[in-house]
Amino acid sequence: MTEPVDLAAAVSILDTARSVTVLCHIQPDADTIGSGLALGQVLRRRGVPVQVCFAEPAELPVSIRSLPGTELLVPPDQVRQEVDVLVAVDCGSADRLGALKDRLSGARVTMVLDHHRSNTRFAQVNIVDETAESTAGMVARVLDAWGETIDQPVAHCLYAGLVTDTGSFKWARPGSHALAERLLATGIDGPGITRKLMDTHPFAWLPMLSRVLASAELDTEAAGGAGLVYVFVRREDTAGVRSEEVESIIDLVRTTAEAQVAAVFKEARGRSDQWTVSLRSHDAADGSLGVDVARVAIALGGGGHRYAAGYSTTGSPAQLAAALRSELGK
Repeated sequence: MTEPVDLAAAVSILDTARSVTVLCHIQPDADTIGSGLALGQVLRRRGVPVQVCFAEPAELPVSIRSLPGTELLVPPDQVRQEVDVLVAVDCGSADRLGALKDRLSGARVTMVLDHHRSNTRFAQVNIVDETAESTAGMVARVLDAWGETIDQPVAHCLYAGLVTDTGSFKWARPGSHALAERLLATGIDGPGITRKLMDTHPFAWLPMLSRVLASAELDTEAAGGAGLVYVFVRREDTAGVRSEEVESIIDLVRTTAEAQVAAVFKEARGRSDQWTVSLRSHDAADGSLGVDVARVAIALGGGGHRYAAGYSTTGSPAQLAAALRSELGK
């Protein structure tokens, strides 16, 4: 940790909250939604008026619609303009709230619960632990410090965030397995949750992969010889597939043995020159630290973790690849 994580501050704010808005980041994943719904269910159990929301897309990804507590989700235009406490979960910056970042100004107290190293500390109270494997794990610690029970529905949501942000525990940290064991002990179906979140895709995913992976390029000299592998996901490639299918591509590209850095350039469905970029890296074969893709992403307007980061950009594919190579070379 780069600074003390004051869980008592989070408990004090939540314990006295008269109303709460919990905001998740745009293009939500299981960690942000699982964290938001877990916290929302506990607040509802305590009789606190609570809303949970994300700005975009219009609908929750199919793979996380089965999480308990989704009835707490409200459309963005129904989120209160004024609220006692606003909590942003798994958001590294206010921009990650999308159109809902304007709700920050209407809250008496704003708080962030997050684990991204690049977090900009945009709230009044920032509970950020970059050593945590997931925001869901941080929420579990807050609930423990608060003395609130983690029952089966809450455990389901927390497990969803934990299993996805650790890549089915491939990137587990000290305490990750202990938390998983505790959540599973509530009676949740761990294998079923994991299968739904990470191992279930429509048939359209397969031909999409064949087209996208055919665009793969390998540059073994990039990043000072660490190597870069990348693919482009064109707008036409995503027809008939869900956002979670597109997001899954990075986990295949990153397995390339000849490159420590992997990138997936994803074209926006509405604009031909706008892209979001997912970056991943891993340690070298000799055990030395891998490329810090958070530094690269921050320089290009995004953020994230040392080994997992992203950013948004505009330009042609050739320009995008050149900009990434240039930044990796610094």
